[in-house]
Formats: sequence, C-alpha cells, structure tokens
Amino acid sequence: MSGGHGRIGVVTGGGGGLGRAAALALLDQGWSLALAGRRKQALEETAALSGAAADRVIAVPTDIGDPDQVAALFRTVGDHFGRLDLLFNNAGAAVPRRPVPDVGLDDWNRIIATTVTGTFLCSQEAFRMMRDQSPQGGRIINNGAPSAHAPRPHAIAYTTAKHAVLGITRGLSLDGRPYDIACGQIDVGNVTPVDGSPQPPSMQGDGTTAVEATIPVERFTDALLLMASMPPGTNVQSLTVLPTTMPYIGRG
Repeated sequence: MSGGHGRIGVVTGGGGGLGRAAALALLDQGWSLALAGRRKQALEETAALSGAAADRVIAVPTDIGDPDQVAALFRTVGDHFGRLDLLFNNAGAAVPRRPVPDVGLDDWNRIIATTVTGTFLCSQEAFRMMRDQSPQGGRIINNGAPSAHAPRPHAIAYTTAKHAVLGITRGLSLDGRPYDIACGQIDVGNVTPVDGSPQPPSMQGDGTTAVEATIPVERFTDALLLMASMPPGTNVQSLTVLPTTMPYIGRG
C-alpha cells in the first residue's frame, strides 16, 4: 500500500472514535492533515498522539453544520498546505433509538444538520478546492454505515441520514468526473469499543436483543487506507467492512 507522503487531507470528527483512528493511520502513512471538529482540546490530543511534526498536522475547531466555519476550515487548509488531496467526511451525530412515533424533532434536526448538511458543506468546499487547484483533482471518502443500505429497528433518523450520505456520495462521484475528483463510501459495521468497554447489545429485526460480533479498529483503518491510497483515475466506489457474523444482509 503506497503512503501519503506529500499529500494533504482533512478529517472531520478527528477528535475521537473512528475519526481519531483514521487520522492517526493516515498520519502514520505520511499524510499531512487538518483535523476538524467541535472540541479543540480533543483535536490537539489526536495531533499529539500521532507524534507528527507540527507543520504536518493542524487542529481547526469547526462546527461542520455552519457554512461560514466550514468555509474558514478550507481557507485555513489552503493557506497552510496549499492544496487538498483527500477529504474524509467522518463527523456525525448520534441520537437515541426510538420508535417512529417517539422521535423528537430536535433529534431529527440534529442528525440531519450534522450528518447530512455537514457532509454536504464540507464536500462542497473540498470540491471547489480540488477543482480549482493545479494539478486538479482529489478524493472524497464519506463515512456511511450498513444502515445506508439496511435499517435497524427504532433508528429511522440515523437510517435516513446515512441513506442521504449515500446519495451525496453518488452525486459527487458523477459530478466530480470532469475534474478528476473521485468519491467513495466506506460502510463500517461493529467496531470493538476503543475504550475497552464491552459491546452493548443491539436490537434485532425480530425485537430481541443480542451482543453482536465486532472487529478491531485496525480493520477499519486498513480499509480506509486502501481507499485513500488509490492512484488518480482509480476509485473504490463502495467498501463495506464488518464482522463476518454480524447481522447485515437481511438484518437477521
């Protein structure tokens, strides 16, 4: 797998979870990154954990649902690095799982604003930058989920948001062709909690609950690095990585 030496990326939600894991893996492969997220201290912790030189990783506190802050993020990337080769749209919002009649409008709006609108705003700014730079082009990877294809019970807001991300992925893939902008989506199943806590039980399609299998976070980062390492002109359009025994096809 080729490294990212000399290439520039942005990772949203870089202050923890899969975003932190992605950032550390990319930095280890030689990428230079801007880390975006709401919490400056968490972003700076990711940068410190990487051990990367200060000029290779910058923390840019950003609310990705705010168009002005997103525009400022990408201006900072241009000023500091001069170009953009990769955007990993990872940031999202979690809301409680509830039956359809009990879903609150505030929860609905929060997940749509972050997961859908935030993904669009970041992609729009990255698209402009990749289109206008020389050499032209770049790659956008969206963090989807198996729920982009098959729902879980009591998760209509999350399912809707991830279906919308899939639409953004496909729209970017088509509209990016004239500018050598590739877009793919990684759909990640159950990942072992990085804090060592036990995997919580999940509701199954028949209404029962079960503790499902997990994969270590390295299986996710391996897949992401594969997508990011593709040469210009080659795209991994869709990649699903999940435990072999995790309920997904048919969700049962």
